[in-house]
Amino acid sequence: MSKERVILLRVLLGAYLYLVMKVILFKGGSIDITYLRQQFEMSWYDPAHVVMKMKQGNLIPFHEIRRTLNDMTDNGLLNLIGNIAIFLPFGVLTGWLHSQRRLTVLAVVMQSLLLSSVLEISQAVFSIGQFDVDDLILNTYGGLVGCILYGLFAAILGLFTSRSAKQLTPPGQNC
Repeated sequence: MSKERVILLRVLLGAYLYLVMKVILFKGGSIDITYLRQQFEMSWYDPAHVVMKMKQGNLIPFHEIRRTLNDMTDNGLLNLIGNIAIFLPFGVLTGWLHSQRRLTVLAVVMQSLLLSSVLEISQAVFSIGQFDVDDLILNTYGGLVGCILYGLFAAILGLFTSRSAKQLTPPGQNC
């Protein structure tokens, strides 16, 4: 991969991460560093507040997912689909950026889980949302699907060398 392409992909990944922070942490509003600092100071001086925010969130895996699928409300379905969709680009960009290194699907899953964990914990630390373990599951799944989609498109378009395209054949091995 050319140096220019790597730079472009890193810029795209940076822009994507900015948008994800804006959507998940700030619900689409402007990013206010002063507000973040104030919220962090509050958490720093009162760690029990962070613990309380974590306990108020959903700590039971699949609880909100199950509730959403049972209730089938528009907001619930939008949240469910949105949590998957917002991490699709992460899986695609990560797979593309590391395509020469034959990044494994497991590595993308772990990176998606790490990014999602940072965002979810940040919501508790900065008191700007609720921690939800189901968001971790859905975001990670979105990263996985994005990686698999990248692998499929890359194989179809011939972006892989013949050797790495063969490695794509076993499902779930490489992006």
